[in-house]
Amino acid sequence: MQYSFLNSRIPLLSHFQERMVVSKTPSINRFLTVNANQITHMSSVDRQIMANAIRILSADAVQQANSGHPGAPMGMADIAEVLWSDFFNHNPADPKWPNRDRFILSNGHGSMLIYSLLHLSGYDVSLDDVKNFRQLHSKTPGHPEYGYTPGIETTTGPLGQGIANAVGMAIAEQKYAAEFNTAEHALVDHFTYVFMGDGCMMEGVSHEACSLAGTLGLGKLVAFWDDNGISIDGEVGGWFTDDTQGRFEAYGWQVIADVDGHDAASISAAVKAARADQRRPTLICCKTVIGKGSPSKEGSESCHGAPLGQDELALVRERLDWSAEPFHVPADVYQAWDAKTAGQTKQAEWQAMFDAYAAAHPDNAKEFERRIQGHLPANWAKDAAKIVADTNTAAATLATRKSSLNALNDFGPLLKELIGGSADLAGSNYTIWSGSEGISRDNKGGNYVYFGVREFAMAAICNGLSLYGGLIPYAGTFLVFSDYMRNGMRMSALMKQPVIYVLTHDSIGLGEDGPTHQPVEHCASLRLIPNMSLWRPCDAVESVVSWKVAIENQSQPSSLVFSRQNLPHQERTDRQIADIERGGYILRDCEGEPSLILIATGSEVALAMDSVSKLEDKGERVRVVSMPCTDLFDAQDAAYKSDVLPLSCERRIALEAGSSDYWYKYVGLRGAVIGMTSFGESAPADQLFVHFGFTVENVVSTAAGLV
Repeated sequence: MQYSFLNSRIPLLSHFQERMVVSKTPSINRFLTVNANQITHMSSVDRQIMANAIRILSADAVQQANSGHPGAPMGMADIAEVLWSDFFNHNPADPKWPNRDRFILSNGHGSMLIYSLLHLSGYDVSLDDVKNFRQLHSKTPGHPEYGYTPGIETTTGPLGQGIANAVGMAIAEQKYAAEFNTAEHALVDHFTYVFMGDGCMMEGVSHEACSLAGTLGLGKLVAFWDDNGISIDGEVGGWFTDDTQGRFEAYGWQVIADVDGHDAASISAAVKAARADQRRPTLICCKTVIGKGSPSKEGSESCHGAPLGQDELALVRERLDWSAEPFHVPADVYQAWDAKTAGQTKQAEWQAMFDAYAAAHPDNAKEFERRIQGHLPANWAKDAAKIVADTNTAAATLATRKSSLNALNDFGPLLKELIGGSADLAGSNYTIWSGSEGISRDNKGGNYVYFGVREFAMAAICNGLSLYGGLIPYAGTFLVFSDYMRNGMRMSALMKQPVIYVLTHDSIGLGEDGPTHQPVEHCASLRLIPNMSLWRPCDAVESVVSWKVAIENQSQPSSLVFSRQNLPHQERTDRQIADIERGGYILRDCEGEPSLILIATGSEVALAMDSVSKLEDKGERVRVVSMPCTDLFDAQDAAYKSDVLPLSCERRIALEAGSSDYWYKYVGLRGAVIGMTSFGESAPADQLFVHFGFTVENVVSTAAGLV
């Protein structure tokens, strides 16, 4: 079989580059004394002019949009030029080439930096696209957005998450290298480069992620800190005086300090030192001047988040000796920047290596290809259906968190791409399945990440794992602590990344740990995130189906919400089992048209079922609807939804041990909700359910009050 990845459009892995001999912590001084004329550069155009092309394009685009951040692109232009000209391995003609280097602009407000780089080096980002900066439906939105622009690896803007995404990508690179590389074929061999500013350094998520990166020894992660001392509010000395160098050294990073971010020789030497030490991630501390080239505004907050102005832009052109009109780049500068030929050559070399690899290791090559194409195993549908059927036959009464573990134990052996972890709650989340193998500095090919108490970083790192391609990441914590990682979960949804969130201890059923640990508003809150699919299963069968659907869902994240307490098995027909995947279905029906519909999720489905006989004694014709996934139910056609929830029956009660307000969209003005309108209390779970009205008696009383 011929495997061809040339001009592919499938996401994933890394790039072709020379194999480097890892030295034992080479002397930094040796690298920092490299002479400027020793730097390899193929262009006859002065590299300062190449950097100035970034400065001018960025300033012109921000000025035309009358909105944006010119300071960061102008300040980091020299660093970007050295990295992209001398080290960065990529192919503009195929932005999804598996073995490319990854480049992440964590300080995403400086988006014109990466748009300039993409345009100049030959990606499908035209000059018109640059001129259309920050306009509706452009390829150049205000912050880099995954899926909009060829060459953008992740959406950045919320500071600190870009570096955390990069940690995930670096974990993925080393995992794939450990799994697929041989002594003869370095199939996966690339670096992940990150630009980050002072704001990224301040955000807590960067502390979480970088600490873990050091512990794991992610030696092919290289971060450049734009140390310009300026943020939107002014000089950062009033609020940011950390010993950043000492902090990263304590994390276990190689730190290259005091690099002149405007001197090509110093930058190049630092990158070489970073690439040579592959036992540690590297932080390159670059002293820069924000807005460099702006005579009146460089070095101050005035160029951070606003256009320079036409008069100042004229002075920039004068200072940089740039005579070209706005949005014009001289032909020789374009030629100097053009990376298409070199990129195609590198990819062709990698393709030849892959072909040789496929001949020598056909099974591994097929597996590699399957994963990067995002395909599930060939027998997935058959095997998954059997797992669901076997779960139904077992008819177990279990906490759904335990049912989730059973699902992992069943699905895990089928999915070599499954990778997950927990924020120090594995013993409670049940996220460690029988085939889990911890990732560490010395075991790079594992499939389980011990994230520690780092919920936010966990979500952002899982986004990076997903964006890398060919992996199915899952992340576990208590539902109540989803608050800590909420913005990372939002970014999963914004980028449509199929990260699976395993969220246990789902309600007041947590019990004695009290209201600090009892989620009330969390399900409703997560349901409100666009593109987020939330499941709250009522038993083992719905739990395994939720995992199955989440694994198959390639276009959005899933939040799987599981109980601490045991929940009884519900009897179903084959048709009902199939309908679980529609998000809501009739679990128990009555003869004729219902006079009352009970809609429930999770633990409250059992309450609804227990209430039926008492309601029937009162003369009610009761239908019980289990709705484990509201967004999937909402996506069904009108006919199915009206079959489940007929408009003719307005007497409806929704039951969920969470915020009440969400459910009025289903019960309407004549219906009622038995839910939570306050925080919980500390007491045994069974007492709490009685205290808050989750009883058969209250269901019957509530029904009696409906007209």
